[in-house]
Amino acid sequence: MSKAFTKESDGDEDDDLGGLPPLPAGGKNYITPQGYQRIKTELLDLIDSERPKIVEIVHWAASNGDRSENGDYLYGKKRLREIDRRIRFLTKRLEIAEVVDPAVHAGSDQVFFGATVTYVDDEGVERTITIMGIDEAESAKNQVSWIAPVSRALLKSRVGDEVALPTPAGVRMLEVLDVSYPQPVDKS
Repeated sequence: MSKAFTKESDGDEDDDLGGLPPLPAGGKNYITPQGYQRIKTELLDLIDSERPKIVEIVHWAASNGDRSENGDYLYGKKRLREIDRRIRFLTKRLEIAEVVDPAVHAGSDQVFFGATVTYVDDEGVERTITIMGIDEAESAKNQVSWIAPVSRALLKSRVGDEVALPTPAGVRMLEVLDVSYPQPVDKS
């Protein structure tokens, strides 16, 4: 079949998630102020910088004539679709974002969104995680999404509490050892 008659996937708008889990039904898209700013900065960079550069390349490549074998044109059009898909995704996520400043809980011993929690499991393994929004959590930095099972088990518990964490291997018990929050930023 000729390539001219094949359709490249436009990518369903729900496929824009980039591997992120969907929000729970009726759930909110909680995010820290820093995470919100990071996503907004990425969106503005795509709109103001990266997309115009690619449009210029595609325009130049299109002016060279035959587009069917023009690598700059084909790659540029593909990259434009990727950028546009990411712009749509980021725009949607920012529209439904609910910014929650974890610093309002500074000094509390109860686990809420944005808490850094140290816990020990029933096998004696101690871990420290920070509960973040699904759009900003990075597992390499010990950040866990607030919809993750471990986060859900820990939310609203206090230092000294034991909570049950259902796992495929059975229920594990976690004891909360420490809860901390970032300090409020002095805006004076």
